[in-house]
Amino acid sequence: MYKFNAILEIIVGNPFVFIPSEILDEVFRKANKRKGYIPVKGTINGKSYQQTLVKYSGDWRLYVNMEMLKNSPKRIGEEIEVGIEFDPSDRTIEPHPKLTKALSENKEAKEVFDELSPSRQKEIVRYISHLKSEKSIDKNVTRAIHFLLGKERFVGRDKP
Repeated sequence: MYKFNAILEIIVGNPFVFIPSEILDEVFRKANKRKGYIPVKGTINGKSYQQTLVKYSGDWRLYVNMEMLKNSPKRIGEEIEVGIEFDPSDRTIEPHPKLTKALSENKEAKEVFDELSPSRQKEIVRYISHLKSEKSIDKNVTRAIHFLLGKERFVGRDKP
């Protein structure tokens, strides 16, 4: 794992750190790519995280959410200790059975879902899969189907 200190910065409301170029090059080498999303894992101030490197506005950034660093938006300007390495682990999330069933019962919604980008599909699957209560799952599966049919917003997104 590569370690460095960085100043927590913010862009468009999202806290992040820049990764030193020599470390970034090593992560790219181990990932065997320099484009798209790069899965990484590591530590921030000693606490483990799993995240994705993203290139935004011309620069690669490690976004630091509040699970990774408590109160991260309020800590802008703070120097933090970062450990990072490429994470080759499988991050596939299986759709919740209720979402799978709802899509199989609604051909039009399934067609729209299948035409979404993989990242948008994953966003919907991840959101529903992380819900705890059956009531929330049922409510959000219905909302997802309505979203796919262009009837309402879902996960902060307008119609597909």
